[in-house]
Amino acid sequence: MSWLPSNDPVLGDPRSCDALELVIVPRTRDLGDGFEVRRALPHGKRQMVGPFIFFDHFGPVQFIAGKGMDVRPHPHIGLATVTYLFDGSIMHRDSEGNIQEIQPGAMNLMTAGRGIAHSERTPDVQRRDGQKMLGLQSWIALPAASEEIAPSFQHYSAESLPTVTDRGFTARVIAGSGFGVKSPVTMVSPWFYTEVTAEPGVSLPLDPDHEERAIYVVDGEIEIANERYESPRLLIFRPGDRITVKALKPTRMMFLGGDALEGPRHIWWNFVSSSKERIEQAKQDWKTGRFAPVPSEHEFIPLPE
Repeated sequence: MSWLPSNDPVLGDPRSCDALELVIVPRTRDLGDGFEVRRALPHGKRQMVGPFIFFDHFGPVQFIAGKGMDVRPHPHIGLATVTYLFDGSIMHRDSEGNIQEIQPGAMNLMTAGRGIAHSERTPDVQRRDGQKMLGLQSWIALPAASEEIAPSFQHYSAESLPTVTDRGFTARVIAGSGFGVKSPVTMVSPWFYTEVTAEPGVSLPLDPDHEERAIYVVDGEIEIANERYESPRLLIFRPGDRITVKALKPTRMMFLGGDALEGPRHIWWNFVSSSKERIEQAKQDWKTGRFAPVPSEHEFIPLPE
């Protein structure tokens, strides 16, 4: 999805949990037809959590028959995108020739590196019949030494990702390691991403070994150190502290984070880089048609003026 600067998400109150560094209430934007997006990152007080530099929560939305999502071809550099769905389907097409219907619970990691263009549209059958849509899109900033790697796309079905189920909770490890298992997804820097669903009264640990960690509460309500947090919230924690999360209602949340990058990033539209000059080059490359085209697409999103 495309990004444009908007007002910062709203700061929450960290209250009394000493391990809690920042609470962010995502700011909601209506993109039309009832399609709402909640943006948690980037934030004026926190650009990244590990390499996570962008975090959008879209939906829930009900598309009626004949309607759907149409994100025309647009470019990226210096990042990897993760599209993760809870409901609905999206058809991904990119300039490397990859075509993949993205479905709930699957991992879809598009690494832009030196440059890729892609589109995201509602598949034909779902457009004909109508569908519900709920999901997350994240951008993972690449380490400076890997910003110009070759573009690529990885897809893993929900069934192929490691899942841990115990009394009252299920954890699907989308990337990295968690709950004693490891995702098969290849990464260029250490990060982790896990979907956790929990029944009321269930307590779970957040791994203290990761340098930077956060929990995004998609729906439900949790308790940490006797303080309650409703969805949607992004809770960012200080390094090293042991965190126990208790679900107070049926809850879906994402555990995320990883190693901090070597420095901040410049972000403009869909471009992320450690170099302002590289972003300026990417602007000109898109404006003058030097990005490879997306097969079977005949339109594109122009460079914002």
